[in-house]
Amino acid sequence: MGGMPTVRTPSRQALIDHLVRTRIAGDVATPRENNLEHYRELAAGNRYYWLGLELGDRWTDEDAVLKVMAERCGVVADPAHRTGQDTIDPELTVEALERMAVVLRKAAAGKQRVLLATGHPGGLLGVHLATAAALRAAGCEIVGIPQGLRADDGRVLQMGGVAMVLRGAALVHTHSPDPMAAILDAMEREGRPLPHLVVADHGWAGCAGQRGIEAVGYADCNDPALFLGEAEGSLRVTVPLDDHVEPGHYEPMTAYLLSAAGLAE
Repeated sequence: MGGMPTVRTPSRQALIDHLVRTRIAGDVATPRENNLEHYRELAAGNRYYWLGLELGDRWTDEDAVLKVMAERCGVVADPAHRTGQDTIDPELTVEALERMAVVLRKAAAGKQRVLLATGHPGGLLGVHLATAAALRAAGCEIVGIPQGLRADDGRVLQMGGVAMVLRGAALVHTHSPDPMAAILDAMEREGRPLPHLVVADHGWAGCAGQRGIEAVGYADCNDPALFLGEAEGSLRVTVPLDDHVEPGHYEPMTAYLLSAAGLAE
């Protein structure tokens, strides 16, 4: 699954149509009830939903969280909509990809140290692998992680320049910030320079942003923390998408991102 996307780069409108057709955006699979439950838990202080960010008492109003999610993700803004279908605005997805492309272009121009990681290997690993390969080809240093690390009851390892967790023989779906914390703590102990940029998702991105590292990431409509982090400036960009559709469906999106960043072959 490494290397650059093999699909042709779509136009902006073609990508929007693709996102809606594959339900990466538009009418997504995550139900409204699940979204609101997660917003409520975050507002109640449940740190599992903070994704490594320290939100303090700034987001204790569930309706305030919903307002940000409507603005930055495109969920239904009406608080009275409590059940059934919810949405991600594909225009917001593409706009966020274009903002992420600006960050990637800057990283490539500066030959920056970049650390990539995913807690959603079943969906987003291909996106991160292609991004790592493109940045490496552009002269960036893809940060190698320290060896022997453990978090989330598994091994923290790296494949194709992307960090993730392996538990037994399975790659792990995790929103925890602990694996990224383990990586950054080990780098500091070893006196290694920290990355200039982290490209990740969920707790991996949240942890990096909380540590003051420039971070961009992907998050679903039921994971509000990274969108709040973007609103507060802890993260540079959060791309809204359904993070667990068929992996091949993300290829046109990845091609669009890397082309916009000037990193396509």
